[in-house]
Amino acid sequence: QVQLVESGGGLVQAGGSLRLSCAASGLTFSTYTMGWFRQAPGKEREFVAAVSWSGSRTYYADSVKGRFTISRDNAKNTVYLQMNSLKPEDTAVYYCAPHRRSWSFSLELKDFGSWGQGTQVTVSS
Repeated sequence: QVQLVESGGGLVQAGGSLRLSCAASGLTFSTYTMGWFRQAPGKEREFVAAVSWSGSRTYYADSVKGRFTISRDNAKNTVYLQMNSLKPEDTAVYYCAPHRRSWSFSLELKDFGSWGQGTQVTVSS
């Protein structure tokens, strides 16, 4: 059974930084693309960033490109999201999830599953 535990969220002023972590278990972590997604109140869950199983490929939503960095440590079964220059519109619950298929890289929400409980990020203006 896949388990994901996100952490690192909190309250930060605009322009500040946070680093999110997601510890995964129950899967061969090093064979799965990992993604970060977010959901703001009243909005649909949206893609934020993804990193391929080896870490060699990354992809970002236009809204976070240049401000966020996704990375992974396969030895620790953990994926990270470094968030800099935060904006109030980044306020959301952030979730990590593995791709549904090993050795695959795609970015659609439906291609990811096994969601964790999420971590709240609140950016004040």
